[in-house]
Amino acid sequence: MITEILIALLAGILFGIITGLTPGIHVNLISLLLLSSAPFLVKFFCLTSLAVFIVAMSITHTFIDSIPSIYLGAPDSDMALGVLPGHRYLLKGHGYAAVKLTLIGSLGAIILSILLFPLLIPVVKYGYPLIENYMGYFLLLVALFMILRDKQKLWALIVFLLSGTLGLIVLSMPNLKNPLFPMLSGLFGISTLIISLLRKESIPKQVLVKKTPLDTKKTFKALISGQISGFLTAVFPGLGAATAAVISLQFTKKLGDHGFLILIGAINTVNFTLSLLTLLVLNKARNGAVITVQKLIENITLPHILLFLCTALIAGGTAFILGILISRGFSNLITKINYRALVIGIITFIFILTIIICNPIGLIILIISTAIGLIPPEKGLPRIHSMGCLLVPIIGYFLL
Repeated sequence: MITEILIALLAGILFGIITGLTPGIHVNLISLLLLSSAPFLVKFFCLTSLAVFIVAMSITHTFIDSIPSIYLGAPDSDMALGVLPGHRYLLKGHGYAAVKLTLIGSLGAIILSILLFPLLIPVVKYGYPLIENYMGYFLLLVALFMILRDKQKLWALIVFLLSGTLGLIVLSMPNLKNPLFPMLSGLFGISTLIISLLRKESIPKQVLVKKTPLDTKKTFKALISGQISGFLTAVFPGLGAATAAVISLQFTKKLGDHGFLILIGAINTVNFTLSLLTLLVLNKARNGAVITVQKLIENITLPHILLFLCTALIAGGTAFILGILISRGFSNLITKINYRALVIGIITFIFILTIIICNPIGLIILIISTAIGLIPPEKGLPRIHSMGCLLVPIIGYFLL
């Protein structure tokens, strides 16, 4: 049994690296494939081992997915906002440091989440029913505050409404697979790469420092903020890591790119780890991977959760080390490639991948979202207003 679980854990880490490094391939897709193959796999593995595989893969993914986002500008839904400060670091020769900061955020988050896990059980049990009906109003206030604090309020409102309308349309398309990929790739990925092309930017030699200087105060603020925001995304349906980052930025001042990258890394990992808390206390699954775990093991008990938390800790520690090694490889490789050719290649790759996984409608979404994504840098706005693409549909979900 122990050998079987260890094999499942190692296999989960391997697949988490693959999904983390490959834009467009998400853990939810692998989880769905595993669930459909479960009748065959149970001949070799017990259901608990299959669940361990899902947990290990999902945790590893939250560590590794920052690498393609920062080096290639190809974000998934959890790392969309992380592209921007990560890209700035990359263009200054500190891409490795940017990835390392997200990895530190993820590792700190998983340790903190496990330590707080027992304390949060009564909070979820008794607090969730009290605030469940007010979440929509809270998010609406966050959106208004986000717009009103900007110096260019009109343009901030325009970008928020344009992206929000796009989000409502895209997420309401029943036959569109992977709707977030073309929308977020356009708003945050391709638009950023196009700006780099127009400005004729180039990637300087990347600095591979053994020790990344940490601002203790910013790191602590980012981890606590990520814990709170990640907790909200784990408990409430419809909220994602990118939305949590928006919430955190409104109430956490002066984090800077340094703290923000730690925050992004933390939120991704907290989101999944504390989804196990929601599963235990409320018997509700908040993401595709946890839904798969719930379907594999119908009666989730505390021993199951303890096993999953141990799995998450081992997978997280392993992913931290592997993430650093993989990032060093990316840093050495990326400066040997013509940057303009690389950017054009990445844009082409995203276009092709969109057609493959989303059909031609996805290509239209990609083009429209890219056009909207070009407005903030042109008008000197923070791109956070483009998160209306997720905030507006979620506010509608809670209020309508």
